[in-house]
Amino acid sequence: MTGETMLSGFDAILADLDGVVYAGPHAIDGAIDALVRLADHGVALGYVTNNASRTPAHVAAHLRELGAPAEDDQVVSSAQAGAALLADKFPAGSKVLVIGSKALVREIELVGMKSVDSAHDDPDVVIQGFDPHLGWANLAEATYAINAGATWIATNTDMTIPRDRGIAPGNGTLVAAVRAAVGHDPLVAGKPEAPLFHTAAKRLGATAPLVVGDRLDTDILGGNNAGMATALVLTGVDSVDTALRARTAERPRFIIENLQGLYQPYPETTRAGGVFTCGGEQAGVDGNTITVTLSGSNDDGSCDLNAGRAMCAAWWAAVPDSDTVTAPRVVFQRAGQLAADSRA
Repeated sequence: MTGETMLSGFDAILADLDGVVYAGPHAIDGAIDALVRLADHGVALGYVTNNASRTPAHVAAHLRELGAPAEDDQVVSSAQAGAALLADKFPAGSKVLVIGSKALVREIELVGMKSVDSAHDDPDVVIQGFDPHLGWANLAEATYAINAGATWIATNTDMTIPRDRGIAPGNGTLVAAVRAAVGHDPLVAGKPEAPLFHTAAKRLGATAPLVVGDRLDTDILGGNNAGMATALVLTGVDSVDTALRARTAERPRFIIENLQGLYQPYPETTRAGGVFTCGGEQAGVDGNTITVTLSGSNDDGSCDLNAGRAMCAAWWAAVPDSDTVTAPRVVFQRAGQLAADSRA
């Protein structure tokens, strides 16, 4: 893609929200401008979020307050995916215990389900989504209902969520607490399952979308599951290091600093023998060791983005199929010098 921007060849961006567009109530630097500019390039925009605590209308309103382009139907949430899963598996009028926000209650009622408040109501289903106000009593109520025979659905299993003060526990931590008490996993409606992405692309009429996210285990895995191109942004949870070590299914096609990277040419990574080169930075693999040869002055073991891209390309080529997280040793050196630093 040398000489072209990353947007070349794509007709839509499917963007995650937390950690990509905003962290808590505040926009990430440069993100809003990047989203606004998409229209000038003829690229459609959709938002795909695992956060089920607010309705798509509330999310869209928040995005507009930040200055981002957002109509209500541009937002596809895991709450909607959970409601759709309910409608697919259960008849209208089924009783559902909602462990989550009022937004999630609304979504299940829109598909004809009946919301109940307690395991005493003998619910057919428990659906669990993120709400920062959930407590032990809510999780206990879910456990009672599930152990009594109710089907269990989780809108998502994100273990963390980026907030304005840093990384905080996500819905996955609350799901894990219930799992410990019921002894089995829930059905999962949102990312990393593919339908959420297909729904968003269909709404936009997109045939060549690019999924942009900050999490390997949901955004990137989900986009890959949907057969779409994926880009990891480094403004949220995951990093070059976690991408390097990721199992095959969670490896992104692109790695960029932030959404502004969409408007820059994406440097080509070339291979000559066992050496991979990206923007002048080189990497090669010998056994379990990646040697990164830095062209600049950062020989202290630091790693600019092109060096990260080169070492990811080299390692992924050496280990093309892995169902588990890998653990390569990384050695840094300056061009023309012996290894300067290493880390496991």
